Parts: sequence; C-alpha cells; structure tokens
Amino acid sequence: MPDFDVSSLNNPDILHDCAICPRNCHVDRFSTRLGFCKSDASLNISSIVKHMGEEPVISGPDGICNIFFTHCNLQCIYCQNYQISKNSTNCSQFHKDFNEAIREITSMLDEGITRVGFVSPSHFIPQMLMIIEKVESLGYKPIWVYNTNGYDRPETIRALEGIIDVYLPDLKYVDSNLSKEYSDAGNYPDVAKLALKEMFHQKGSVLHLKEDQTAISGMIIRHLVLPGQIDNSLGVLRFIAEELSPKIHISLMSQYFPTPAVKSHPLLRRTLTYKEYSKVVNEMDDLGMYNGWIQQMDSSTTYRPDFEKEHPFG
Repeated sequence: MPDFDVSSLNNPDILHDCAICPRNCHVDRFSTRLGFCKSDASLNISSIVKHMGEEPVISGPDGICNIFFTHCNLQCIYCQNYQISKNSTNCSQFHKDFNEAIREITSMLDEGITRVGFVSPSHFIPQMLMIIEKVESLGYKPIWVYNTNGYDRPETIRALEGIIDVYLPDLKYVDSNLSKEYSDAGNYPDVAKLALKEMFHQKGSVLHLKEDQTAISGMIIRHLVLPGQIDNSLGVLRFIAEELSPKIHISLMSQYFPTPAVKSHPLLRRTLTYKEYSKVVNEMDDLGMYNGWIQQMDSSTTYRPDFEKEHPFG
C-alpha cells in the first residue's frame, strides 16, 4: 500500500510530507529541511525550451516544448545535465515563477508546437499537474510527454493514467550494484521495472502516431549505453523483450560523453566504442526488437546541453 494519498498528487500540500518518489523522504518541502533531491515546494524550473533533439516522433517537424526541472531524485555521477541536476548545486538563479512559466509554454503552443514534455518530473508531480491543469484551462490541449529517469513510484504513475499521453522513461540499469555505485540508488532496478510495467499496463506496446508521424499516445523506453557496462545494457533489453514486449519502441543511445565529474573514472572517462555499441544493437536484433531508433557513433559530440545559456541546446 502507498504511504501517501495518490489522489492528492495535484495538491501542493502533499509536499508537507513528501513521499511522491521512491526516496520516501517524508520531509516538509515548505520548510528548510529538505530531502534527498534538495528541492523545495516552489516550481524549480531551469529552462523552458523548444527542443528539436528528441526522437523524431517526439520532436516532430516543429519541436517540443520541454520543461526542465532542477535537481534530481537520482544522482548519476556521469549525468549529462549535471549543471541543473546535481543536488549540491544552487539552482535558484534558474527558477521561474508559475505565471512566467505558463506564459512561456502557451507562447510556444501559439507558435504551433503541439507537444509539451516534462523532463525529470518525478519529484515535482504536484507542480507538473498544476501546469497541466492551468494550460488546459486556457483552452490548450497539447500532447503531454512524461520524460523520466524511470525512478518513479508505480502508485504515482498509476495516478497519472488518463493525464499523460506519452511516457518516455529511461531504463538505466538492471544491475543493482551498478545503480548504487553510479546513481546512489541500489533499488533502482526493482523500482524502475515496476514503474515501467505500470506505464506498459496503461499504454501497451503500440505507439500511436498522427498523420505527421508524431506520437499522440504510447510508450518509448530510452537506454543510454555506458562504456564498459555492456552486460547491463544487454540485461535491460532482455527485461523489456521478455517481461514487457519486444514490440515496444526503444531509443538506444550512444551519445554518452564524459563530463568533468568522471574525467578520472576508470570506465566512464571515455566515450563508447563502436564494438560495444554494436554488441547491444545486435542484441536488439536477436530479441526481435525492431521498433525504435539507434544513434550514430558521433552523437557523443552533438547532444551536449549548456544550461548556462538562454538556449541550452542552441
């Protein structure tokens, strides 16, 4: 049984005793005593940007309005968005107020963008739901995309049924030792598997597309292949194929690049090799996983956001 009332997820008061993510901190985020993510009850948005670099069915020809939350309920030592995700970082200079955020979102919708994505929303569900409610009350009906690291409570995901149109979760690990060492979450595999099973229960294996080939409903699972950890990647694919469905769309990413935090790490200080990535791609083929996308090996030089810029991906 959940130890919080999922029916109250759209009420910020739930943050007085926060247990909306698997950390179960039970802290009052309206106070100065903060939990693992070091996030208070405010909006905590770093950037609202038009993003063209997602999967083709997500970005589409016009891009997606992506909302980037600060801090994270994982602390991956190699995080590609480390400027805003590290919980030791003071992100107050990034924060937007609610009305400003709504103006920026609706401005992009007025320009013809039809999709809005929430990036790293697991610890900001009440804030996310407030944004959805306000935008829809203004007469907009975008496709809502839940872009998550996969470290979500299944009860929380269950409460989002009928609200989220497209789930875009990571499945980072099936190796608990690796998830503890790299992301400070030894229970990540167990938690993420349950969360993804709930997403799959809601959406199934079919990705529904509009005439312009953009997604309107469904589920896409992302996996970033890490250098030196190919067995973990093979295990991720086998879980998806065997316990969910080989028909699910997979985004298999080769874009890993070493950030300053891992420049001395024995494995993570380098990019992925062609041999490593090819082995994982071949496993996809062997498992009959034909839906989705793979990347070029030079992608590690392309997807490098800088959140100190007004346009992080520009």
